[in-house]
Amino acid sequence: MNLEDEFAQYRGELVAHCYRMLGSLHDAEDAVQETYLRAWRGFAEFEQRSSVRTWLYRIATRVCLNALQHSSRRMVPSAIGAPGTDPDDLEAQAPEATWLEPFPDLLLSTDPALVVGTRQSLRLAMVAALQHLPPRQRAILILRDVLAWQASEVAHLLETTTAAVNSSLQRARVELAKLALAEDQFSEPDEPVRRALLDQYAKAFEKPDLVALERLLTQDTRWEMPPIPTWFDGREDVLRLLTAKLLPGEGRRIMVETSANGQPAFALYIRRRDAAFHAHSLQVLTLTKAGVSAVLSFHRADLFPLFGLPIDRYPQG
Repeated sequence: MNLEDEFAQYRGELVAHCYRMLGSLHDAEDAVQETYLRAWRGFAEFEQRSSVRTWLYRIATRVCLNALQHSSRRMVPSAIGAPGTDPDDLEAQAPEATWLEPFPDLLLSTDPALVVGTRQSLRLAMVAALQHLPPRQRAILILRDVLAWQASEVAHLLETTTAAVNSSLQRARVELAKLALAEDQFSEPDEPVRRALLDQYAKAFEKPDLVALERLLTQDTRWEMPPIPTWFDGREDVLRLLTAKLLPGEGRRIMVETSANGQPAFALYIRRRDAAFHAHSLQVLTLTKAGVSAVLSFHRADLFPLFGLPIDRYPQG
């Protein structure tokens, strides 16, 4: 295998690593591009004391830490304010806010084992929580708990001591615990219950069938819509939002299933006056055995091509 092919085989997991660090797919891809440029330039000095994969991760981590010196942390609406209650009183989009972005699972689809192994560490709740950690602490937690590096390896990378790494790791774990990122939060229903839940949700949203949606949403469900800062907490307020925003009548909406951050997702298309269906939002769902417990609905049409989806869909015939 030549060097170019060896570099290429790690691209998907390096993008995922940089995404965990930066919370943005666009920034992650830029970071991986910079990583490869540095690797090409410095390969003559690479003494192969570690694998090429480990070497690339070291470079990528340094690139991300440098990028984080000049950027704001990526946020979700629920992290910056109290929930709203009036669907007719949505805050204007906040241009100064830097929002978390979803991660297309298709970037890891060439390696099914990698998708399974990284699913939990890529979940939106986890990546959002990581953004609360200081950059170096974030890097330590990812390297130790996600990539299973030895504390001594992390210390060497960050030019610090093993004791300092262990101390920082403990603080990071405590902070994540405060954010209630427990294992049982990520327990999705088994198939075929999961499949039925997703099918029912898509059909109910397309109609729309608010009675069915009420049955599918959990009591404590949460609905967020970046870049709109207003978010809604609890089934009653979420249903009030959906009742106000979903125009009645079938044939107005198309839900196309995809996946993001190891979670089920739907691309929502809305029919306009030209009879075509136009990209509206990308909904990433959090499922529990009780139903849909959270929806992060990214109101960004530019995300659709990243998921292999067209901006516009035209009726056949």
